[in-house]
Amino acid sequence: MPCNTQRYSAQSESALSPARAESIDRLVFRVERSATAPRRVKHAPAPSAHEFPASLLILDVVPERQILAMGGAPDEVLLDYVLSLARGRRLLYVPTAVREDPDQIVYWYGRLRARGTTTHLSFFPWPPENLRELTLQHDVILVNGGNTANALAIWALAIWGVHGFDEILREAWQQGVLLTGWSAGMICWFEQGVTDSFGPGLAAMDCLGLLPGSACPHYDGEERRRPVYTQLVADGFPGGIAADDDVGVHFVDRELREVVTSRDGATAYRVTPDGEQRLEARLL
Repeated sequence: MPCNTQRYSAQSESALSPARAESIDRLVFRVERSATAPRRVKHAPAPSAHEFPASLLILDVVPERQILAMGGAPDEVLLDYVLSLARGRRLLYVPTAVREDPDQIVYWYGRLRARGTTTHLSFFPWPPENLRELTLQHDVILVNGGNTANALAIWALAIWGVHGFDEILREAWQQGVLLTGWSAGMICWFEQGVTDSFGPGLAAMDCLGLLPGSACPHYDGEERRRPVYTQLVADGFPGGIAADDDVGVHFVDRELREVVTSRDGATAYRVTPDGEQRLEARLL
């Protein structure tokens, strides 16, 4: 049915309650055309919310853009937390960084099966023709750890006449799909990250840029991580977030919302050229 769309102006916000005015930028009111009306309704000055007939009021809420960046592979407690953030239980597991290892795929199907409908995404020998549609129909995208550089290179390839998977991930994020992962699946969402993708040493690399700054996983799990990351930032590398194993860092609309952990004492840190700031983590 055709509809006429109107966003409230600043003037009309004054007619709303304070709570509704605070979120007015996230609401779009659509007035349906009556089945008997010969033309679209012409809008009078916006009435207050209680004056709208319930049958004519539709709220179109802009979805939150969520990312949960995990320092290490999640245990059962963190997996439950992942799903508590998601809008549904359709899970897309992405094992690109681990070379689509069949053992890893079987392992994660086993862990995820009871939590929702699970699909894995394969790029070899080529990705599915409906890559965009397949991705956007899920509620959670879970990215395995592994070689970040290899994964990003594969994701950037355009195939089947559509954008690469990197752009599809951005679209999914903007549509409210929860993006999450650990290690490579943590740093890939940031502007830059610290990785061992290029050899046994640690190095900086550019990533997708959905989140500002840089990231470092395994902050307490690998002894080289902390000194290398803090030195890189001191030398001019963008500051950012470091996460211990068993820690999740939840971002909403590019802002840090919460740090959670399934292990007492584990947490995340904000790292700047001046040093590191320990962030308070909620024990799940």
